[in-house]
Amino acid sequence: MNDLCTEIGYKSINHAGEQLCGDHVDIIDTDENSSVIVLADGLGSGVKASILSTLTSKIISTMISAGLPLEECVSTIAATLPVCSVRGVAYSTFTLIHIIENESAEIIQYDNPKVIFIRDGKSVDYPKSEMNIGGKKIIKSVIRLEEDDTIVAMSDGCPHAGIGVSYNFGWKIDDIANFMADMAYAGHTAKNLSTLLIDECNKLYGGKPGDDATAVVVKVRKRVPVNVLFGPPSNRDDCNRMMALFFGKEGKHIVCGGTTSSIVAKYLGKPLKASLNFLSPDVPPTAEIEGVDLVTEGVITINKVLEYAKDYLKDNSSYDKWGYKQDGASKICRILFEEATDINFFVGKAVNPAHQNPDLPINFNIKMNLVEELSECLRSMGKRIKVSYF
Repeated sequence: MNDLCTEIGYKSINHAGEQLCGDHVDIIDTDENSSVIVLADGLGSGVKASILSTLTSKIISTMISAGLPLEECVSTIAATLPVCSVRGVAYSTFTLIHIIENESAEIIQYDNPKVIFIRDGKSVDYPKSEMNIGGKKIIKSVIRLEEDDTIVAMSDGCPHAGIGVSYNFGWKIDDIANFMADMAYAGHTAKNLSTLLIDECNKLYGGKPGDDATAVVVKVRKRVPVNVLFGPPSNRDDCNRMMALFFGKEGKHIVCGGTTSSIVAKYLGKPLKASLNFLSPDVPPTAEIEGVDLVTEGVITINKVLEYAKDYLKDNSSYDKWGYKQDGASKICRILFEEATDINFFVGKAVNPAHQNPDLPINFNIKMNLVEELSECLRSMGKRIKVSYF
C-alpha cells in the first residue's frame, strides 16, 4: 500500500475594494491517491475576472480528471476564452498540478508565476519542456515525488506584492522561494504555508492589495493515523468491544468525555488523573490516563474544535488561538489538523442526561451532528475519515 499522501492548502485575498476574487482554485480527487488541482487567474479583478477564472478551472480540472489528453484540454480553453482585444493577453491564465498515485506530479503552467518546488528545505530547479498548443506557450513538468516535497503555485498577485510600497518591482519569485523554503523547513502544514505566504503579501501591499493574490501549496507526507473515542456505547455490554477496537488501532489515541474516560481508565486498569486547571475560560480542563495520548471533556471541547475547523477552512484566522495554546480543544486541533492524515472516530450513542437541559444551546443536545460536521470539515482538509458508532 502507498504510505504517502498529499496535503493541499490554499488561500486568497481580494483586490482592495472588490468583494469577489478574480482567482479560483479547483481540486478534484480522481481516486484515493490521485488528484487534480487547478489555480486560474482571471484578467483584471472583480466579477468578470471571477467568472473567467472559475470557468477556466472548472473546464480544465473536469477534463483532466476524466482522462482527456492535455492538448485537448488546453485547446478547449483556447477556444472558449479568447484573447483580450485591448491588452492582447489571455483572459485567464492557469497552473495545473496533477498528483498521480501520490508518487509523481505533472505540472502544467500557462502564464502564471513559476511554480516553486521545495525539497530538503531548499527551493530546487525541476525539468521543464515547452509546448505550443493552439498558439499558447505551455510549460510542462513531470516530477517524481518524495516525502516532505512541497509544491507552491501562485497567481501574479504574489510577485506583484509591494510594488511601489515595499519594493520597486515587487516581491521577486526567488525571494518568495527562499521565504517558503524556510517556512516549509519549519514543518508547517500546506494550509498554514499558503496562509503565511498570502499574509506576507497582504503586509507588503500595506493591507490594500493592488491585485487578487492566491497561493496553493501541495505537501507530500507519510500517512499518520489518529483515533478519537467520543462517548460511551448505547449498550453497556459493548464497552469492552469498543475499547478493544479503539486501542487495537495504530496511531495516537484521544479520549473525549468524562464518562468515556472513566470507562477507558477501568478498561486499562489505570487511574484517571483529573485536572482543575482552566487553561482557557471556554474549554474544560484535560485529564490524564496512562496509555492514552490525550484525555479531554466531551461535547463542549468538540464543539470548540468544530468552530476552529470551520475557520481553518476559510481564512484560518484563529490559528493564533489553537496553534499554541495548551487547552484540550487546541491540542485536539493540532493533532487532527496538522498531524493526522487518517482519522478513525469511535462514537458512543449513549444519551448523556446532562445534555438534556432545555436551557443549553441546541448543539449541546446533538452529539451526532457534531461528529458529522467535524468529519465533513476534516474531509474537506483532505483527511481520510472513518466513523464507527456503538
